[in-house]
Amino acid sequence: MKKSSLLFTLLLTCVLLLSTNVNAQKFAQPDKSPMDVSAFPGSYKNANKQIKIAYSRPQLKGRALETLAPNDKVWRTGANEAPELTLYKSMKFGDVTIAPGTYSFYVIPGKKEWTAIINSDLNTWGAYTYDETKDIARIKVPVTKAKEALEYFSIAFNKNNNDVVMHLGWNKTRVAVPFTKITKK
Repeated sequence: MKKSSLLFTLLLTCVLLLSTNVNAQKFAQPDKSPMDVSAFPGSYKNANKQIKIAYSRPQLKGRALETLAPNDKVWRTGANEAPELTLYKSMKFGDVTIAPGTYSFYVIPGKKEWTAIINSDLNTWGAYTYDETKDIARIKVPVTKAKEALEYFSIAFNKNNNDVVMHLGWNKTRVAVPFTKITKK
């Protein structure tokens, strides 16, 4: 009987030590503005992508869009870190040809138009360290209003003729940012 009692105590001690190790690991709470990826064509899982953006998706939570993305101020285009825009092929952004690579993407919201910005700085938090001298290209795009409101900030792509259009949407505000594919002649 003593052997079984000793074995039980040893087994219980091992279980307690193992459970202490498991419980000792600290995991971060999920972000309030989850990361997302949008790409063209199709899903970010597509192996033949032309363009991709990784960004965080803030929620309105009863707040006005203009307080979260103020007009006439550089905004990180989402939450947390500035989004990373990856081009897998050269594309025109306005009159500027952008080489394949990864860039940050900012906007300056306005009532009637937004300025979309491709910037060479990477690994930046918000727009706090935004450096205009590192802008590669800027274009102005009109604002439209939708009937349906989006609680989460969202980005989606579609094709329009020879353009890949990045659609930004939040609340009832919609902005379409065109990237022109360069065709070989």
